[in-house]
Amino acid sequence: MAEFVALLRGINVGRHRRVAMADLRSLLGDAGYADVRTHLQSGNVLLAGPRRQSRAVERSVEETLQKGLGIEIDVMVRTASELASVLDSNPFIARGEDPATLYVSFLKSKPAAKAASALEATAFDDDEFELKGRELYLRYPNGLGRSKMTSAFFERTLHVPGTVRRWPVVTKLAELAAAT
Repeated sequence: MAEFVALLRGINVGRHRRVAMADLRSLLGDAGYADVRTHLQSGNVLLAGPRRQSRAVERSVEETLQKGLGIEIDVMVRTASELASVLDSNPFIARGEDPATLYVSFLKSKPAAKAASALEATAFDDDEFELKGRELYLRYPNGLGRSKMTSAFFERTLHVPGTVRRWPVVTKLAELAAAT
């Protein structure tokens, strides 16, 4: 069985789309996934399954959530090795930036070249980003809260949904995925 990390977009944020992690684990286990584990309360799921490709797991988890919980959300899935590659590819870590200021937006798919090129001339004061494939590496040296570099901006520009995770969460998920 292959190990996957499923990143659920927009659950347990505010009052909407509240999902108990125990219910999520049970639902995915009933859907045929093995060793289903969650990390934190924000939709980070580690699971094992017979499917070999992330896209098939994404569709399966989305359908399971829609049928079992009545919620339609985007799910971004990475294999354990893809997540390890995310760790190795962070340009801000390579540059020695403070990990506490770093995030990764996991995109549903690789943006079209034309959409990606639209980002090239965009600047956000001290905030920085770098697009690499299906990941958008983000740096917020003054904090995320008041930044104009938002997920909504990237989704409008790239025409691809994404879900953002703090760098310490990404590193922990990669560590957990590699341990199985």
